[in-house]
Amino acid sequence: MAFLKRKERTKERFSLLLLDLEEYYFEQHTAYHVTTCSEKERKVRGSFKVCSRSVIFDPEDVSEPILKIPLRDCKKIEFVERESNPFNDPRPSVISISCVQAIYIKESNVIAPYRNERGAKKVTFQLEDWSKTEDVVQTFLQLHRASCLEKLGDQTAMIAAILQSRLARSSFDKNCFQSMAEKPHMECAVEMVLPLVSNPGHVCITDGSLYFQPLNGYPEQVIQIRLNRVRRIYKRRHTLRPLGLEVFCSEGDFCSDIYLKFYKTADRDEIYYYIATFLENHVTEHTAESYMLQWQRGHLSNYQYLLHLNNLADRSCNDLSQYPVFPWVLADYSSPQLDLTNEATFRDLSKPVGALNKERLDRLLSRYRGMPEPRFMFGSHYSSPGYVLFYLVRVAPEHMLCLQNGRYDHPDRMFNSIGDTWKNCLDGATDFKELIPEFYGNDCSFLENKRNLGLGRRQNGSLVGDVVVPPWASDTSDFLQKHKTALESQYVSEHLHEWIDLVFGFKQRGSEALAAHNVFHPLTYEGGVDCDSIEDPDQRIAMLTQILEFGQTPKQLFTTPHPQRITPRFHNMTRSPSSNSPVSDLSPASRSEDSSFEDLTEESRKLSWANIGNLKPISSHKIHKEAVSGIAVTRDGAAIFSTSQDSTLKMFSKELKDFQRSMSFSNMALSSCLMLADGKTVVCSSWDNNVYFYSIPYGRRQDTLMGHDDAVSEMCWFDERLYTASWDSTVKVWQCPSDSLSNHKRSQFEILAELEHEAGVNTIGLNPAGTLLVSGCKDGAVSLWDTSSYTSLQQVHCHTGTIHHTAFSPDSRHVLSVGADSCMKVTDVQTGMVISSVKAEEEQRCFCWDGNSVLCGGASGDLLLWDLLSNTVTKRIPAHSGAVTAMWMSKLCSTVITGGEDRQIVFWKLQS
Repeated sequence: MAFLKRKERTKERFSLLLLDLEEYYFEQHTAYHVTTCSEKERKVRGSFKVCSRSVIFDPEDVSEPILKIPLRDCKKIEFVERESNPFNDPRPSVISISCVQAIYIKESNVIAPYRNERGAKKVTFQLEDWSKTEDVVQTFLQLHRASCLEKLGDQTAMIAAILQSRLARSSFDKNCFQSMAEKPHMECAVEMVLPLVSNPGHVCITDGSLYFQPLNGYPEQVIQIRLNRVRRIYKRRHTLRPLGLEVFCSEGDFCSDIYLKFYKTADRDEIYYYIATFLENHVTEHTAESYMLQWQRGHLSNYQYLLHLNNLADRSCNDLSQYPVFPWVLADYSSPQLDLTNEATFRDLSKPVGALNKERLDRLLSRYRGMPEPRFMFGSHYSSPGYVLFYLVRVAPEHMLCLQNGRYDHPDRMFNSIGDTWKNCLDGATDFKELIPEFYGNDCSFLENKRNLGLGRRQNGSLVGDVVVPPWASDTSDFLQKHKTALESQYVSEHLHEWIDLVFGFKQRGSEALAAHNVFHPLTYEGGVDCDSIEDPDQRIAMLTQILEFGQTPKQLFTTPHPQRITPRFHNMTRSPSSNSPVSDLSPASRSEDSSFEDLTEESRKLSWANIGNLKPISSHKIHKEAVSGIAVTRDGAAIFSTSQDSTLKMFSKELKDFQRSMSFSNMALSSCLMLADGKTVVCSSWDNNVYFYSIPYGRRQDTLMGHDDAVSEMCWFDERLYTASWDSTVKVWQCPSDSLSNHKRSQFEILAELEHEAGVNTIGLNPAGTLLVSGCKDGAVSLWDTSSYTSLQQVHCHTGTIHHTAFSPDSRHVLSVGADSCMKVTDVQTGMVISSVKAEEEQRCFCWDGNSVLCGGASGDLLLWDLLSNTVTKRIPAHSGAVTAMWMSKLCSTVITGGEDRQIVFWKLQS
């Protein structure tokens, strides 16, 4: 239906849909249809259309039918010269056509099935410009020879040669430029693609506009798109070849402004890159991964996300064989009330439609096992031109008539009832269709017979009228509203990723598709057949026609499991992290009763991150002799501790604004520090392979843990457990009773686990609940671990160099890592999939983040605020004269402390 919203460019009742499929409209002439009745001549004025497979006459008088004569049904086409006898009245030359079939369309100007009149017939046309008559006849004789060739492949080849000859003899008329100052970049022959039809012509791109000029001047002489209005461009597969280009001038609509098919991929690519270069500074190019991240975070609705995925997977409303596909989400079409809190109301999104009915699936699997190769489970597809027009016949009747040779489908097989259609998709032997975007839109006209179309009478005697909606909907508008609500519901949001796996993802092909009972005919998959390798033109055209009519599986966008959407359900975790944790201890689940304080804290954090660009330096202090490596703060914020590669731990008094203590445990660099929950102990890691415990009340070293064979790089503390990472390629987990530390007794450190890695571990982090650990190694690998079983969950080689820092998002769904390759990577915890990758201009050494925005410390010494949804730097804040090497953020995200290679620590405050 979206393709019907295109701006009306003509008031003609002629349409390219009156042509046969794969037919071209070449030219038109003003002419008269001449008939003789009782020796009285009658002339009807109209437009005489020269088409590649037919003659079409469109009368000016709309009460007269449009006449179409297929060239294959013509027995004789001749040029009858005018009367040259000087004693008689001059008679103009005419075109005389003898045929065995004539087709009458839009009789009484009503859209209805075509009337075919068979039998010998002679039709005469007189051109208003007599001088062109002989040329037009010669053109028809040539096209007639093509239509009468025995083999379809030969017919197609000859018509294509005629078309290319016409295109070669013409060029883009540069008088159509909006401005004479425009500079053309290139022009070439193309076809403008519309649903079921295409229109040949020339495209020309200038420094300011994209122009398309149809060969036939229909629907207008030239179509112009200003480049500064373009918002998105996509390369498309058209007829299984990389020849398409689709241009959008809006973000929200899924119907493009123009879809072009090129004859050469190189021409398509040149115009694509020219427009892309023009847009580079104006439009952000999105990938499936960037859209996924926005959807997971709730920045895109389920509807918007599915539209974007369809677009990226080559689905277009201009190509009915690749029309956007949407899922059935409900299974209840009979209850008087729709209960969206009941899981039984919803369709199982983890299964394709063909696997929803177990009895039917068993029959299909039995047939599949006995089938010779290539085997498939489902003999029809979930999306095809016929299915799209099945749903849209009430608003696109001419498209249905075009697809079905001038006929509607049988009334009982039409889209009469939503409930009956769902039931047939569950029980029918060959019906596995999904839905289209219109079912979740705002326009209910496709469900209503507003045009009073004569769609036929059913066996029960009733006329085909409006679509019957379920009992829980009062009318079609109410149905759409509730259906949209169902798509955005909690249940669908939590399970939509399962359907995406089937249609766009890793369960689309291979062993996973087999296990999910999601195997369609091999011809429906991208790359399933190379039509160009088929030498016999008849076989090639038949194969191509079969594929386009049968439907095509979308381009595969994901090869690993799609992560689940983050849904707004939280509860307060009982376990508490160390006191200097910058993230909240909220995790997905149901809310606890006492969550008002957490709500307030969460709102404060959101507010802080929304204004994080307003960070202002309060003071800076040079208290070390080498680069700062770690920062820890007491619970009351009165004392700040920092470690450095100068081997010292320093204590800075916030009140006195000066450092008070300096401690050295060895002559080797200290790599990190953290504050224990008791607020009385600072733990420091060292390059001398040891971990040191410093007592704040006693002002001395309290304990030493000699636990590794190489430098200890970083530590985490949670629930009396210490996690230590080392360049000896291990992370070790230690039981450290907090009471013995608080009582300043020598501790008995019990090792609980040793997590082996393939390279030195440079950084580790815990999620807020302490249930997951992430480690980043010198070989660029990120590893995820379960802290209850100490088992490896994921290992992702996502960087090409050492990982400097890694941390979980507050909701534990994602991990962000930065490395020596200057890349920032977001990895999905559930699937191990890298869903966002950003190449920065400089190395990022440390960061804090909220899941969407990242405050990074760069090698240049600046603080960079990154927006991960757009992959752009939104603010650059000068901070240090050397790389930023350490960063701490308060729990409410309103205070930041940074340390750098310039040996300084800088205090930052968020300015309101």
